[in-house]
Amino acid sequence: MIRPFTLAMLVGVALATAQESPSPTGTTTATATPSAAPARSVRISFVPPPLEGTISLGIYDREGKLVRVLVDQGSVDEFDVGADALNAKWDGKNDRDEDLPAGKYHARGYMVGALKAEDLGPATTPVPLDLNNRAQVKLVSNPLSKDAKTIVDLVASFEDDQIVLKSADGLPLFTVIEAAGVTRLFAKKSGEKSIDLWADNGNLVEQIRVSNVDQMMAFDCGEIELK
Repeated sequence: MIRPFTLAMLVGVALATAQESPSPTGTTTATATPSAAPARSVRISFVPPPLEGTISLGIYDREGKLVRVLVDQGSVDEFDVGADALNAKWDGKNDRDEDLPAGKYHARGYMVGALKAEDLGPATTPVPLDLNNRAQVKLVSNPLSKDAKTIVDLVASFEDDQIVLKSADGLPLFTVIEAAGVTRLFAKKSGEKSIDLWADNGNLVEQIRVSNVDQMMAFDCGEIELK
């Protein structure tokens, strides 16, 4: 506990100050400036799945919540290529550019292959009433990762005038189509390898089919530690 100054202490300080020699004219006393906090950097390495396509990579907290989209549909060229793995760096921040607390996190993602989007034009039949905007898809098994998921729940999202397929936890996987003014969006699996989307902009409902949705491989980078 810091004690408050007493009158006797103030007098002692005044006498000591009076006895000090005056500073030479023209000199200044250097003031220490606080040093900047060291930059945080966590290295993430993984062997890319044997599938050509784009890579989406996310950072998850211990509860499994997505806290940072580290790579959004990036190419292999965006990573540092090591001898036997791709490398990425994480600065310890979330998607709002806020520093996250130190601790254990998890990195995992998907290699997304040749998905195809086809605009079917205005819907000719009413939108099904049982839609919940979610479709479960069985992925191509990743032979390099026994722990990677083989089934993923996909949801359709519209943002920044784009329709995007994401994993259920929010990781963007595939930009479907440019679509301005969408107010409602529905999704339903239309086959083992395709999903139908209905995009409503208030005037008409456009139907889009995304095929080859099984052409994805999950990968797991394991646990990482943020200090």
